[in-house]
Amino acid sequence: MSHRSPIAPRGLALIVLTLAAAPLSAQRPPVGAVVAPPTVAGPAIERARAFIRDTMRALGAPGASITVMRGGRVIWSEGFGLADLEQQVAVTPVTRFRVGSVSKALTAVAIGKLVEEGKLDLDQPIQRYVPSFPVKPWPITTRQLAGHLAGIRHYRSGQELIVSRHYPDVASALEIFAADSLDAEPGTRFGYSSYGWNLLSVIVERAGGADYLTLMQRLVFDPAEMRRTVADQVDSIVPQRARWYTRGPNGGGILNAGFTDNSYKWAGGGFLATTEDLAEFADALLRGRLLQPKTVEMLWTSQRTRDGKATGYGVGWFTNTDAAGRRRVFHSGGSVGGTAFLLIYPDHDLIVAVLVNSDSTFVDATPTIAAMFLTGGR
Repeated sequence: MSHRSPIAPRGLALIVLTLAAAPLSAQRPPVGAVVAPPTVAGPAIERARAFIRDTMRALGAPGASITVMRGGRVIWSEGFGLADLEQQVAVTPVTRFRVGSVSKALTAVAIGKLVEEGKLDLDQPIQRYVPSFPVKPWPITTRQLAGHLAGIRHYRSGQELIVSRHYPDVASALEIFAADSLDAEPGTRFGYSSYGWNLLSVIVERAGGADYLTLMQRLVFDPAEMRRTVADQVDSIVPQRARWYTRGPNGGGILNAGFTDNSYKWAGGGFLATTEDLAEFADALLRGRLLQPKTVEMLWTSQRTRDGKATGYGVGWFTNTDAAGRRRVFHSGGSVGGTAFLLIYPDHDLIVAVLVNSDSTFVDATPTIAAMFLTGGR
């Protein structure tokens, strides 16, 4: 699935909307517990519930989850619809969804940590860390890879998302694209590339001196207290993992999504998470529990092409301002049968995470939902 900087939901503003479920406190009470939301957030929650329920119905999205944090506290966390249509299993705040390219934002924190530890220089040629990667006509730096400025190609077709082969390690998956020509001279053009992040996972591994998934656990998931975030291993029993859905041709009925083994792209889009974990992750960045403030700012500052044009993408994060001039950083995600959006308003201490177990989705409406909380539900 291609990715772009989403600004507003396509056509969703025309849908009249509705929803209901159980907000959870920051202490994460048992699934199904009902906790009254703060009065100030009440109107926004009710309006967002309506928005999600009716939008899901209109689009045919089977299940979804949302978590909203403000001021370091969960003010709303809720599941909607079904995680498994055949078994009639309801979505809850602990349902694990595919997060797609939000995996890049997670990996960016590991990159930042290795920079802080002096183990990774973003401006050295990538062969310093992966000498086996073929030398191209121009040098490529880790910073360029992390900002989609390296010229590494993206998926050539939707068929490249359907992968049945299991890759035993991140380096072995480089064979998919390593021999291919660059799409552009590095630094000259923004070109979104999940394969570039495959290469970044090998760089993280070599710089960190350990297996990529081990490093992600140690550098990101454990310190952020992301207890339900894991690689989407197809041979593992993963409690509360959703099933994945798509729509039939020409808007037909809901179908099971095709099988894919995401071992070929852990860093580019291979993790499972809950919305609460994603919100905790974002809050840990805001509170300085993962990285130093200057490192976070580096991740969230737009890179520029050689001619000085801002790309709207830093290191693993899109960054821009909304129509009201408020700064926001975010990443969307699309994978087989799953879509995601993680949005942060740093200056307003607001975080919204949305996950859906279908490619028939409303996640691009996450900024619309966030606006409800920024304007008091109006």
